[in-house]
Amino acid sequence: MGADTKNIPQSWGRYPVVEPDQVIPIYWRDELPDFTSLRQSILPYAYGRSYGDSCLNEGGIIFDVSKLNRFISFDEQEGLLCCEAGVSFAQVLDLVVPRGWFLPVTPGTKFVSVGGAIANDIHGKNHHKVGTFGCHVTRFELLRSNGDRLLCSPTENRDLFQATIGGLGLTGLILWAEFRLKPIANPYIDMDSIRFDSLDEFFEISQESDADYEYTVAWVDLLVGGEKLCRGKFLRGNNNRSPELARKPLKKRFPLVVPLNLPSFALNTMTVKAFNEAYYHVQVPKRVHKTISYDPFFYPLDSIHDWYRLYGKRGFLQYQFLVPFDNAHEAMRDILRRIVRSGEGSFLTVLKKYGDIPSPGMLSFPRPGLNLALDFSYRGRKTLALLDDLDRMVLEAGGSVYPAKDAHMSAESFQTFFPQWKEFEQFIDPKFSSSFWRRVVPQPVSLETDSGPLPVPGL
Repeated sequence: MGADTKNIPQSWGRYPVVEPDQVIPIYWRDELPDFTSLRQSILPYAYGRSYGDSCLNEGGIIFDVSKLNRFISFDEQEGLLCCEAGVSFAQVLDLVVPRGWFLPVTPGTKFVSVGGAIANDIHGKNHHKVGTFGCHVTRFELLRSNGDRLLCSPTENRDLFQATIGGLGLTGLILWAEFRLKPIANPYIDMDSIRFDSLDEFFEISQESDADYEYTVAWVDLLVGGEKLCRGKFLRGNNNRSPELARKPLKKRFPLVVPLNLPSFALNTMTVKAFNEAYYHVQVPKRVHKTISYDPFFYPLDSIHDWYRLYGKRGFLQYQFLVPFDNAHEAMRDILRRIVRSGEGSFLTVLKKYGDIPSPGMLSFPRPGLNLALDFSYRGRKTLALLDDLDRMVLEAGGSVYPAKDAHMSAESFQTFFPQWKEFEQFIDPKFSSSFWRRVVPQPVSLETDSGPLPVPGL
């Protein structure tokens, strides 16, 4: 098995900039590397859509599983799909949508792998109705570094099943997975877009939408200031049920491409404010109802390939957190005021309520509460100082920060956000590690394996 060091894996935010020692592509489930010959720590990697360093392994080995991308079986009666871990959601959609099925849960991009969706226990606009992706996984095969190939499900190797869902790729290499799809009558969504002028109005619209709409999310403009704190557009929708629309062809989207990194000053408070103003006012009526295809509804940013380049060479940090409902109003107001005072403009800000459906994942992020995701251009210490303050405020509110989006939080913050990390740690494969894990759970100088001590990179 040869090594490929030409294409250096990066995270979507392009921060931090680190390099593995080696990249080993995985092509076949029956032709796998000899773990005993590998002296550095290992981490699986597919498409690099994690924003921080949970998909990076500085000085270690990356298993590139993007070529492990074959379908294994599809039960069209039951909606059970089995595929290799490197299959992307885009591939899944191309296969199943024409056959009347859809992903049970999807994030804001379809360019993620099935294995990555499990490792990060991704969630989407319908969390309040169906929970996380892990809730719909029926089984998977996990390769451990001792050579064991374990079938994991809610009834078989249950502890490893729960540890791997949301386990950030640290429990071993997922070779294939099976999950349950959602039946649809056609690939269209009945959508409402509702303008709101304050945080209080967001809460009102969200409350009235939770029961009747499967998909809810809000785009938010934080740069308006004042007592209203924010404004935005609340999007809600359901799958259209008309059989006739199943015969209507989908319009092909031709994505734009950002061919190079923009100057680092291109996205600043003024340009973000101008964009927000235009986007908010392009919808003149307060409420608009229309039926659109699933692609622009779920994946608006997929229409701009390599959009991370808008932030320039220094990249950006996405900060996604939740606060519990008990004090969500007050906590979110305080946090929004702090962000506004910082003068940092977020090009993409998304506000969403999470539901109370528990995930099987031991280390999963979503739980009942109010969730906010923001993108901040990386401006050195100023940006990191803001995130320090936000971490403190989220901690005080009893909330947590999403590891798959993080490139910053301290070990103390992570261990407080996720006290279950100690239980999870016992299921980590002794040869697997990541830059993120070494940052939030400081490691000893070496990791013991069956073949002796394993050097830990980055120390």
